[in-house]
Amino acid sequence: MKPHKNIFPIFLQILFSKPILGVLIDSDYFVSEDTVAENLIKRKNNCTRQPAVIDQLLSGTGYNKLKLPNEDGITVQVEFWIHAITSINEITNDFEMDMYINEMWLDPELKFDHLNPCKQNVSVLEKLWTPNSCFINSKFAEIHDSPFRNVFLMIYPNGTVWVNYRVRVKGPCDLSFELFPLDIQECHLIYESFNYNNLEVKMRWNEKTQNPVYTTAKIRLPDFELIKIETTRVVAPYAAGMWDELHAKFVFERRFIWYFMQAFLPTYPAIFISWISFSLGTQAMPARTMLGVNALLALIFQFGNIMKNLPRVSYVKAIDVWMLVSMTFIFCSLLELAIVGYKTKNEEKKEKKRKNRKLGKNLELNLEDSPIGFGQKFEKRIMLLPENRRYGNFEKLNLRTIFENVWNWSPEKIDRISTILFPACFAIFNIIYWSYYYNKKLEKAAAFKLDGTNP
Repeated sequence: MKPHKNIFPIFLQILFSKPILGVLIDSDYFVSEDTVAENLIKRKNNCTRQPAVIDQLLSGTGYNKLKLPNEDGITVQVEFWIHAITSINEITNDFEMDMYINEMWLDPELKFDHLNPCKQNVSVLEKLWTPNSCFINSKFAEIHDSPFRNVFLMIYPNGTVWVNYRVRVKGPCDLSFELFPLDIQECHLIYESFNYNNLEVKMRWNEKTQNPVYTTAKIRLPDFELIKIETTRVVAPYAAGMWDELHAKFVFERRFIWYFMQAFLPTYPAIFISWISFSLGTQAMPARTMLGVNALLALIFQFGNIMKNLPRVSYVKAIDVWMLVSMTFIFCSLLELAIVGYKTKNEEKKEKKRKNRKLGKNLELNLEDSPIGFGQKFEKRIMLLPENRRYGNFEKLNLRTIFENVWNWSPEKIDRISTILFPACFAIFNIIYWSYYYNKKLEKAAAFKLDGTNP
């Protein structure tokens, strides 16, 4: 039985006497097999474990989280990782996004490379000094807490502190709708230390990366597409001193295909239908009236549906110009219908008068053959105007003549001219409208210095 009692200790001795094979992760989070040997050497040298390092840093040295680590000031490097932009609201002029906020600074009092740590980084939460940074222009901001508070803090042996927050923030937008729906919009966030001015804490964008604010994936919203991110630093004066503000500007371009399909494209059939009445003739007045009125009502209803989802601004938008001019074309077709109806009615009256006049002439001829006294003969006389009055209003007479000639056009001629004039004017309007607002969009893109590349 005794030999059997010694089997388990011998097995353990053999097991731990063999070299340990595995893969460890070094302080820079790169997988390395060479750290196996280093780890064995540290174990032999009695390295300091993480709890002991934290205890010596925070308790043994009299560390105070409320005290500024360096009296000469601390430089905080900031970097944003944009995870998602969930919405842009035109009614409330704001946008909402999920992001990671990275802050890094050097705290000399947290240097622990002399303690021979077993691990080249230390993680500790809510026990260290922080710059108390915040978004000063946000409408709402919170740290995610699903299923726990999403804050990551790490200390490196040289005293460098790295803090990462996962945040949901709602910020303001400077929305302008003059070019809607061909508009380019701008939203921005301002990040600064709430408690310390720039003599104590210097806020800087991360100088080691070209883009301190970037997206982890392509951002595409139903209505907008993120086309540019711009970062700047501004020194702002306050009553307690000067503060460093880190500005992040997000430029969005509206995806106007939906508006073209739902707003612009349906106006073309409505306007074309109103032109059908020109070919129905002067006798189909009820049918022509129905076509024009229905087209106008459909356009007004469609315009109202679009406007209810937009803020009530006191200036004219691009879509307002389109809708108003489109309704004007349909209204002018109804006005043409009214003129044609009026002219048709007048012609009917003239026809009746012509018949009555013919009957009157026949009666006059009969009176001339009657005895004297029953008929009357009149002497025709012509009165000439003075020379100066006869030629003084020559231009007015010409304008009046032109107007009278146009007014004397027959209803059929008015319909024939309208069949050509209305489509020609609408085509000219389309050329002017799209050229003007597209050039305006290009000018605004040039003002934002867009190069056509997405972040």
